[in-house]
Formats: sequence, structure tokens, C-alpha cells
Amino acid sequence: MEIKYFRLIKTIVEEGSIANSAEKLFLTQSALSHQLRELEERLGFKVFHRTRNKWQLTDEGSELYKLGNSVLESIEKGFENIEQLRSGSVGTVKVSTECFSFYQGLSGFIQKMGLLYPDIEVDLILEATHQPISKILSNEIDIAIVTSKPANEVLSSIEIYEDEIFAIMHKESPLNKVVFLDTNDFSNAHLIIHSFPLETVSVYEQLLKPNKITPLKISAIPLTEVALEMVDANMGIMCMPKWALKSFKISDDLIFKRIGKNGLKRTHYLVFRKADELKKYVNDFISNFEEDFSKQ
Repeated sequence: MEIKYFRLIKTIVEEGSIANSAEKLFLTQSALSHQLRELEERLGFKVFHRTRNKWQLTDEGSELYKLGNSVLESIEKGFENIEQLRSGSVGTVKVSTECFSFYQGLSGFIQKMGLLYPDIEVDLILEATHQPISKILSNEIDIAIVTSKPANEVLSSIEIYEDEIFAIMHKESPLNKVVFLDTNDFSNAHLIIHSFPLETVSVYEQLLKPNKITPLKISAIPLTEVALEMVDANMGIMCMPKWALKSFKISDDLIFKRIGKNGLKRTHYLVFRKADELKKYVNDFISNFEEDFSKQ
């Protein structure tokens, strides 16, 4: 049975006359009468007893009226829920990381989000790099990608993936002679990093600092292309995960050397405010981020 017939019955009962019902349904009285006659012929019973001034439901019509009210209420409630979902699906997610190198893997993901979720705008907030947690707490960004899980009761953390940092060097570098780099191998090395402070550089924070090792020279080169050219000229070494270099052309003269016997590994976390957990567009971002980056 079509929805229009339920609306027809409901309107006639509530308006009390065919004239008022026709006006409410934007139909002529003859069109309304024709629809009602057509419905009764399909059903095989009368819906209304009607006289010139009075329209009264039959017993069958009363049951149909109750059914119609239930159906129309369900439909209205369903559309209300859909509208709430749609309004919750629209928003801007401001993202930052604790290291510039992390941005290398985000461009493809943001492009994918733009295609699948056109109502979600993703902004990369570069100025929040190195201090993303404090920026989340001050509501300047919404999500941070970090390698240490913050202990704060207003924040939620999700473990996303683990990667490994390799030392990238020219094949003629003296360090190419070792099977893997040990802490002491960095003592006489020229270490090329993306930016200061050193506390944001994983190889320093996880390996060199605990062992009180300071490289002979440290240079901050924010552009990965330039840093790779310097390494290709055998002017130093840089330390990065392989996934962060997927979009760059790597010279055949460059090699990846493991750091430590078991490798220098780190865990990445997605951090956001607990207060945002119920926002659908935030959850859409997080679920897609988990799906994409868990494959790293």
C-alpha cells in the first residue's frame, strides 16, 4: 500500500471534511474522491461511511487509520534520525603531528577523505607541530599524531601502527661497513634532521639521548628533497621510516641501514578530546585513518 493513501486517510479524519482535506493535500476534491475510491476498490472494503456533512471511519478503516499513524510516525522519526546523522557528518577536523616527516604520508589520505566524505574538511595545522597535545587541550586542533601516549583524563588515544626508523646514507659512507648502526656510530656522524628541538627527533629521543650520545654535527633541513640530495652527496645521514619516503625518488646510491640489532621502532597514536567522541565526522575521520595507516 502506497504511503499517499495513509496520508489521505489521516488527513480526512483530522480535517473532518473533504473540502479541508483536499486543500491540505493540494488536491482538488474530485481528485481526492477518486484516490479514495481507487483505494477502497483495491482493498475490497469501505474505509469511510460518508454523508454530505459527515465522514466516519468503518471498523476496517479504523484499523487502517491506526496502522497508517504508526507507519507515518516511523517514517518521520527515521527522517529525523537521518537528518541528525547528516548534520553530525559535517565538520572540520584540524590535524597536526609531532614531527614534520609525518606529513609525508597524509596527503594521499586527505585526498581520499575528500572523495569519500566531501562534507568533512581536513586542515593540516603546521604551526602546531612539536606541541600538538597542548594545542588539542586549548582547542586549536582536534587530532594529533604522536609517538607517546599522553596521560590526560580529558584525552583519548588510539594505537594506530608501528613503524621502524632506518638510517639513510650513501653507499660510500664509512657507516655502510657495519651490519647495523649502534649508538656509538652516531658520535662522528653528521645527522640531518627536519627541525629542532632535538626532543622531537625520534632517533635522538629514543636512542642517542638515553645513551648520552651527541652527533658530531646536526643540521636541520626542513625540505625532505634537499635532505635527500645532501645524503646523496655523502654529506651526512638522515633517519626516517621507509613509508615517509614513498612519494620521493630515491637514488640508487642510497641505502637503508637498520638502527640497533632489533631495529628502532616506534608506536604511533591518534589523540583527540573525549568530548569529541560522539561527533560523527570525527569518528569517520578516525575510523578511516585507522583503516589506512594500520597497513603501514
